[in-house]
Amino acid sequence: MTEEATPDAVRVAPMTDKDTQLPDGGLPSPSIAKGARIDRKRLFCILLGLALFAIVYFAPTLPPAVDPAGKEFALSREGKAALALFFLAATWWVTEVIPIGVTSITIGVVQALFLIRSAEDAFTDFMVPSVWFIFGSLMFGMVFTKTGITRRMAYKMLSLVGERTSMIYLGCFVMTSALTLIMAHTAVAATVFPLFMAVYALYTDKTEPTKFGKGLFIGMAFVAGAGSIITLLGAARGAVAIGFYRELTEETISFFQLTYYMLPVGAVMTFLLWLYFLIYYPPEKKTIPGLRDRVNRLYQSLGPITRKETLALTIVFGTIVTLSLRSFIPPFEAIDKAPIILVATVLFFLFKIVELEDLEGTSWNIILLFGGAMSIGLCLWETGAAEWLAVNWLTMFQESHWMMFVMGIAVFVLVMTNVIMNVAAIAISMPVALVMAPYVGVAPEVVLFASLVTAGMPFLLLVGAAPNAIAYASRQFTTAEFFRTGIPASILLIIVLAVFVWFIWPAMGMPVAT
Repeated sequence: MTEEATPDAVRVAPMTDKDTQLPDGGLPSPSIAKGARIDRKRLFCILLGLALFAIVYFAPTLPPAVDPAGKEFALSREGKAALALFFLAATWWVTEVIPIGVTSITIGVVQALFLIRSAEDAFTDFMVPSVWFIFGSLMFGMVFTKTGITRRMAYKMLSLVGERTSMIYLGCFVMTSALTLIMAHTAVAATVFPLFMAVYALYTDKTEPTKFGKGLFIGMAFVAGAGSIITLLGAARGAVAIGFYRELTEETISFFQLTYYMLPVGAVMTFLLWLYFLIYYPPEKKTIPGLRDRVNRLYQSLGPITRKETLALTIVFGTIVTLSLRSFIPPFEAIDKAPIILVATVLFFLFKIVELEDLEGTSWNIILLFGGAMSIGLCLWETGAAEWLAVNWLTMFQESHWMMFVMGIAVFVLVMTNVIMNVAAIAISMPVALVMAPYVGVAPEVVLFASLVTAGMPFLLLVGAAPNAIAYASRQFTTAEFFRTGIPASILLIIVLAVFVWFIWPAMGMPVAT
């Protein structure tokens, strides 16, 4: 294989017979020569993941966590094993020593072999409704690409934003963020992904990743999260968090009250992320000369909208409207979002918009990734490991200033939402945080909103949110690059949140300190 084919391999310069002669003048055996080409970096990462698993798994029993009310949360053998498995999976996911979908399979295998959970529980998680929702979302993107809708949308947007790549960044990001106001961020990412692929095809015809490609697709994932915090329609986490809040405080947060406080945060983060990607991944080209004329010609060449395009748009928008109505019409709330979006998949086949060969081209690597994410998330939840972590972390701040307590909660949710479902991250942290809030003089409202902000923006791991995994399908970046890009972005998020908690939200009327 060439160096280009193995970018993470150890580089071995071409050697002549003279270079490879042994001290006695002979040549090394084929096995020795083959051994010289071992990918040491990959081997190190494999062993690192296994070593972390072994260290945590065989560690002595850890003491229980104790909340301010004196309640103890013991860490069971299964809980400790779940933490060990998480360290193994996170290491392999970030370094991509094996395909990310295969790492997810490993999660189920280890749970069953080490009796952390039953095989039935571990592998059933790969087929839960949330994973099927990801499948349905990917079908949206496939249909948009096949019918040509994405090209129409891409050409029309580019004709508006012009030839400057900085403005193309901005146009793509604003559109993504704005769409999450009315539809789930997973569906938004699946919808705009093929559109961004069409945009990128006009930037370059080369197959190698570019800075513009990295910024465009990682940015798509990030701003989808930033926009999704603004309304209850952007993601399920908002409704779940408000439900917890109502049960624990007997107070209700309305749809418009949530938007009132979250809109400025989402808008500021969208704009700052645009600036961030302009600096972190500056496009190689400042402009694409002649782009506007070119896309106008391409748009005209598409001709009138076809019957398949009309059918596809009708099905997609009908699905989006139905999903949105779940937040407003009580009878719809009982229907899970997965069967709703899968109805669209069935209709695509009924009307012959897609065929069997299209289904075979689905990104199963991404679907397996989310299956594994669900499995490790539920494993941490059901074994009590996640709750043990939450209590241990938050009790560190029970004697601190109220601001440190709120930011401590936010940081914990930020870390956990990169590991497990953001709904689960909210579920394990909110009860503990709201119990502790009176002890440190913090109003419950600020705990809720601060948690929702960081729960919506997992910038570190692909498993943190579906848009992250969808963006990965562009093949413009590795999981390690995504992780490195997410570290400064996460720090930026915490700084922005701190400004809102300390200055802006109180000025808007939010109770903060009691």
